[in-house]
Amino acid sequence: MDKLALLRNKIFALDELVHVVSGWRLQSQTVVFTNGCFDIMHRGHVEYLAQAASLGNRLIVGLNSDQSIFKLKGPNRPIIDGYSRAELLASFQFIDAVVLFDDETPINLITALKPNVLAKGGDYTPETIVGANIVTANGGRVAVIPIVAGYSTTNIIKKIASQA
Repeated sequence: MDKLALLRNKIFALDELVHVVSGWRLQSQTVVFTNGCFDIMHRGHVEYLAQAASLGNRLIVGLNSDQSIFKLKGPNRPIIDGYSRAELLASFQFIDAVVLFDDETPINLITALKPNVLAKGGDYTPETIVGANIVTANGGRVAVIPIVAGYSTTNIIKKIASQA
């Protein structure tokens, strides 16, 4: 199989991914879930995702769709379309699965996938992480990963706009 096909095979619809996760569970794999927009990939994203992957055996990234980002961030976002962002994320060897979602939160993904670990960035607290109660009720844990100061998509956009 060619490398591009391998990369694209890491992008799933939710119903497909539920079956894949079932197989991972049968192999006693620890499944980590995180989510975000990941619009304009930067160092902060890469370090965060690598640390999230280190929390278990398999990392799933829930990716906000274009429609979802538009609702959350306004008419000028996303900068990069959803499938392009999904392919970029799938290209990281430490990411095992990417699943796009249209909702404003990943609660439906978390409910369906029941990850062992739910990871979010340091701009959250365990009390403000959507789905934390579901993960802990199923015996899982919530991890807050420190953010890399000075790196954000919003700051990149502002910098580019100020130079225009």
